Amino acid sequence: MEVVPTESEVATEQTATGGTTGGTQHFDVVIVGGGPGGYAAALYGAAAGLSIALVELDKVGGTCLHRGCVPAKEFLETASVYRTVRSASEFGIDAGPDQKEPTVTFSVSQDRKQQVVGQLFAGLSGLLKGRGVTIFNGSGTLLAGRRVRIAGNDGANAEVTGTDVVLAAGSVPRTIPGFDIDGSLVLTSDEVLALDRLPASVAVVGGGAIGCEFASMFSDLGTSVTVFEALPTILNGCDEDVVRTVARSFKKRGIDVKAGVTLHGHTPDPSGTGTVVSFGDGEQLDVEAVVVSVGRRPRTEGLVSDDAGVTIDARGFVAADPYMRTSAESVWAVGDVVAGTPQLAHVAFAEAIVVIKSILGEPVAPVDYARVPWAIYCHPEVAFAGLTEAEAKEAGLEVVVKKDPFGGNSRARIIGETEGMVKVVAEKLPDGTTGRILGVHMVGPWVTEQLGAGYLAVNWEATAEEVAQFVQPHPSLSETFGETVLALTGRGLHVA
Repeated sequence: MEVVPTESEVATEQTATGGTTGGTQHFDVVIVGGGPGGYAAALYGAAAGLSIALVELDKVGGTCLHRGCVPAKEFLETASVYRTVRSASEFGIDAGPDQKEPTVTFSVSQDRKQQVVGQLFAGLSGLLKGRGVTIFNGSGTLLAGRRVRIAGNDGANAEVTGTDVVLAAGSVPRTIPGFDIDGSLVLTSDEVLALDRLPASVAVVGGGAIGCEFASMFSDLGTSVTVFEALPTILNGCDEDVVRTVARSFKKRGIDVKAGVTLHGHTPDPSGTGTVVSFGDGEQLDVEAVVVSVGRRPRTEGLVSDDAGVTIDARGFVAADPYMRTSAESVWAVGDVVAGTPQLAHVAFAEAIVVIKSILGEPVAPVDYARVPWAIYCHPEVAFAGLTEAEAKEAGLEVVVKKDPFGGNSRARIIGETEGMVKVVAEKLPDGTTGRILGVHMVGPWVTEQLGAGYLAVNWEATAEEVAQFVQPHPSLSETFGETVLALTGRGLHVA
């Protein structure tokens, strides 16, 4: 059951406190935006006894829960199940003589996605209500004096004040010239995650994390996929060995990656059934749909008034220091609206905790963005934390590198997922021995669930010798990380 106050309930609350009759309701913290950063700040602050107001235009959970991380991974899981069923005969399982090839009913996957999202939304709503968070359904604008004007979804207006205010309005998909979003031929992640059928062919514009996830999902489910990337390679910022592994897998599966190319626009078919993408030196490609995945821009239009004292940079991001403080006193910012930070839900969680601890006057360390965990859910999966080999060398560090392919891992062989490897980058000490672990890079089966040990090693600045003492279960995929680190000590078992 949905437990977020309805629009009429919000209006009643505002009237009862004078919000629509001239008075102003005051809270310890007013949060504008109910996505990961906003609701994390609300839950963490409420748990500490602070009175919290949360202003959300749509539904709590934000893009991540409703149009991003969660629904995208549900569809990727659909692709994973489809791959498993297709290869079931390798395990001696016969799906039956009448079903030689499995079929995908994408509308059913869409329904399942909605069930997953709905259950998580209900749970989050219940948590917020249980901790006494007051939710206002509408659009919030920060005014001078830490006042927040709320344009309610029901047409009513209200104003609240906060001892502190947190800006957490999130982001929206970026677009590019020549590819206006129409929801039919040209789609962003929002429209893709609302599809009830699969297009026969797609051009994915952008070879970053989101683009590669969509390319992988569509391809696994039978759609012909072409990826266009303006940079020389896909997955810019990932370790080059990881990039090569994913690119090799994509090629093997028939995903056509066109890197280092320029797009010129598209010409819809008069019948409305597809479009022609123009690129490069007069080249063209016929596709049924175009998926634009070129990143996200901050949702800061109307977020702050001119006299609020908050600095918004030329790209629309809120300027904040390492403790998430903006240029206005007692006004903070977290998540995708903040300049120069990774647009990751778990980073927003961490930033929210930094803010609330700072408000409470508790000791707190800022988020170390160079060491946060990254997870990309294409097939094969990618996960990493810390410096790549190239970044470490560019920083002037001497390094020792070890790689262990999943092909030698017994659990990977058992599950039939041997594509990929673990790569560990460590500091080389003057005496030739191995020092701190600087970066851990994984590509392969379920690596997004295996990064924990590597993330801790990087952030605790542990040495290879220290980490090698920890015992890994056998047989397990996580053994690959343990084997790689053991090899760094100079005495590896299966890795030279």
